[in-house]
Amino acid sequence: MPKIKTSRVRYPEGWELIEPTLRELEAKMREAENDPHDGKRKCEALWPIFRIAHQKSRYIYDLYHRRKEISKELYEFCLDQGHADRNLIAKWKKPGYERLCCLRCIQTRDHNFATTCVCRVPKHLREEKVIECVHCGCRGCASGD
Repeated sequence: MPKIKTSRVRYPEGWELIEPTLRELEAKMREAENDPHDGKRKCEALWPIFRIAHQKSRYIYDLYHRRKEISKELYEFCLDQGHADRNLIAKWKKPGYERLCCLRCIQTRDHNFATTCVCRVPKHLREEKVIECVHCGCRGCASGD
């Protein structure tokens, strides 16, 4: 008879410190996904989901890179389990992308004239002072702001 495999996850040391915050953000994410989007544009319905995903990734990034409160093992565990966006964090490490809101804002294939999103333009160079990104609802994530 074959051996039965169980999918028990071993949590690294320090998980109990960040678990309540991640659970709270997961609950917010579920609430945002189930929220009715009556009267909103199709893209506007996704904005809260993008914001919460950004908040989760930023929380884990700050704990490891800025405050150095979690171990590398716990950081890698969070990335592997999908609690944070690995590609977005990789962009945050590069100069000029420290405040990037989402990866869609820098993908040139999603924009007219093969440029980046309007939220990437510094505030002092904008013609309109108040703008919102079509993809994620960001009001400005240029590093020069």
